[in-house]
Amino acid sequence: MSHGARVIRTGVSSGGPAAPPAATVASSSAGSDAELMDGAYFRSCAGMLKVAQMISLLIGFISVNNSPWTDYSAYSFFQIVTMCDLVMILFFYITHIFRIYRKLTCVSWPLAEFLHYLIGTILLLIGSIVAAAKSYNLTGLVAGATFGFLATILCVLSMWSSYKVSCITQSTKVTDYPQLATPEFISVLPVPEPRVHEPQLVPWVSTLVSHGQYGKYTLDFFTRD
Repeated sequence: MSHGARVIRTGVSSGGPAAPPAATVASSSAGSDAELMDGAYFRSCAGMLKVAQMISLLIGFISVNNSPWTDYSAYSFFQIVTMCDLVMILFFYITHIFRIYRKLTCVSWPLAEFLHYLIGTILLLIGSIVAAAKSYNLTGLVAGATFGFLATILCVLSMWSSYKVSCITQSTKVTDYPQLATPEFISVLPVPEPRVHEPQLVPWVSTLVSHGQYGKYTLDFFTRD
């Protein structure tokens, strides 16, 4: 019985290498999309503090805006400060979420955030004090000043936590990381050259002994039992 020749088709063509599987392409694209956003920042203490600050500032702005004002200049200043702080906190929140600080490395982001928080917190504290002093027991104005003070406290907590983290980072040494004390890490450290001890005599003795006998006496002195 004779058998005819059969042609078996494979996924690899003779013209070039095989194309990557669709699952690999999908997983790589999903990984790049996942790296675009920092999901851990949503659940971090700094992220939740920023969200609480923005909510407090927004409630304070709405409360003052929907109430009759007793002093136009005082509450205009309060609204301007709350909106500027809200935009500033939202900007840094988006910077951390989308990891913009990795692309703009020319900016010192911890220092910039600390200075913006410092200036914004001082202005917000002044605006809240003025709003509370001019409220005259009006519910909306009192609520706006209260949320202004609450946002001020939250901003102080953010500055304290960022300052604490930066200080710990700068004071960290290599000895704080036991995983670096491995043979592989130690092998790359420079090894100091051993010092060779050269015998020397007292300076006035060398003047009494000739140059030819100086080495002989020195050798006999150090090889003597």
